[in-house]
Amino acid sequence: MTSMEGRASDAVPASIACAADKGWDMACLRQRYAQPIASWPRPQVADGVAPQEMAPVSALPPAQVPPQVAALGQRLFNDPRLSRSNAVACISCHSPAHSFADSKRTSVGHEGRLGQRNAPGLLGVGQLKPLFWDGRANTLEEQALGPLQHPDEMAMDVPALAAKLAALDDYPAQFDAAFGPGAGVTLPRILTALADYQRTVLPPVTRFDTFLEGQRADLNDRELLGLHLFRTKARCMTCHSGALLTDQQFHNLGLTYYGRKKYEDLGRYVVTGKDEDVGKFRTPGLRGVAQSGPWMHNGLFPQMVGLLNMYNAGMSRPVPQNAQQAADPKFPVTSPLLQRLQLTSDEIIALKSFLEVL
Repeated sequence: MTSMEGRASDAVPASIACAADKGWDMACLRQRYAQPIASWPRPQVADGVAPQEMAPVSALPPAQVPPQVAALGQRLFNDPRLSRSNAVACISCHSPAHSFADSKRTSVGHEGRLGQRNAPGLLGVGQLKPLFWDGRANTLEEQALGPLQHPDEMAMDVPALAAKLAALDDYPAQFDAAFGPGAGVTLPRILTALADYQRTVLPPVTRFDTFLEGQRADLNDRELLGLHLFRTKARCMTCHSGALLTDQQFHNLGLTYYGRKKYEDLGRYVVTGKDEDVGKFRTPGLRGVAQSGPWMHNGLFPQMVGLLNMYNAGMSRPVPQNAQQAADPKFPVTSPLLQRLQLTSDEIIALKSFLEVL
């Protein structure tokens, strides 16, 4: 993956390349995207942003983990006995059928308790840091501990977990096979196994990947138009670039619900304590995004078209309603990277079609 800084500007602005009087000249777009990726229309992004070029899944480095440790981690990931109730497993909220996310707005955890945030997908998670919507974990091992001990998730008495697993089935033998004879079941090894398994969870190869690798007929006209809009008029690559389509940064999209205690979520601020981080959340990767809804940190959008319509409008921009709010240093500010896009309804459908290929 390479940065696009320094690439020569297009002779024709990317946002209007191949535009026709009504709609788009698809023959023109086919010709433009038949070229090597370096010759594609340059992404239209916010000033000061240097996106990484799009890249296929094959560009991601393979996970360098011992296979026996990863296999143990997968078993642990799927085992609800890691929870206090023996009813909630990692896979309960991170389903492979939903890009290792959840189909619910917020996940159901210990004794039916609902979490505050939508479960993020795990495709390519080994390439991401920091982790969680607010970036509170720096490693996958640290991340794995969070749900195990959270009272609303798996609610496990973590100091007792190793002894619990050591008394179950053939776990001691599998831990010995993974970590060496006599290694035993310990909490650090449980976390290592869970983390190493997640490092192997890569996005599946899709028609988008084969298109990037040279099979230029693998996207139909609507999907190709969606790709072009993603790169240009829709300005998606301001935050979604590289092989996983994320800048791994934190942004405020106007969905903090500041001051509304039932829904308020201060995001990154909870971790850093910095006023400027109020309402910021990590940019998710878009691999498998069509299967990972509902979307956003709070699962607010059950329909992708509704989500795209909000982006088209420039997202929500809360403004102070009184002098007290105006003087509040924590009053959230929606990211200036967002702006109205003026996408037509047909263009939104094309963009949705492209996202469904990812």
